[in-house]
Amino acid sequence: MDVEVRLRRIRRWLWVVVVGLFLSGVTAFPLEIEVRWLLAALDPLAGRLPALVGWIERVHDGLVAADRDYPFLLYGTDWLAFAHLVLAVAFWGPLRDPVRNVWVVQVGMIACAGIVPLALICGPIRGIPWFWTLVDLSFAVGAFPPLWFAYRHIRAVEAARTPATPVGTPAPAAG
Repeated sequence: MDVEVRLRRIRRWLWVVVVGLFLSGVTAFPLEIEVRWLLAALDPLAGRLPALVGWIERVHDGLVAADRDYPFLLYGTDWLAFAHLVLAVAFWGPLRDPVRNVWVVQVGMIACAGIVPLALICGPIRGIPWFWTLVDLSFAVGAFPPLWFAYRHIRAVEAARTPATPVGTPAPAAG
């Protein structure tokens, strides 16, 4: 496959991740409003999905109470939102020079893998229902594949740019 084709594919996969991080970031700021809208949208399903609607109501009540009584707690979600935006910016490096900045893609894949134990350990500790833990795990499932596809193409581009060294050739002397 042509290097230019691979570079376009790398950038396409990385844009999927950047847009996802950006959307995750900007939507973490207005949580109370979004959860209120979600409740309104789920209202027709309240009889069929009582556990889901009950959980969303509890989350909304918690956000309203925190904003009213302890607004500094929501500052933590502001930082979460900011972190997503910063991570999106970090992917500008691989968008510009994927081979040189492959480490950002590797860190992204490691972060996706880290979501799994975090959600599976901290979710039950914090009383998060199992179905919502699956929502949290979907971030890893959604972000890892585009990162992996980009990574594979980056490695192929790197191999295409590196001249082959014959087997048995000694390494260059240091210094």
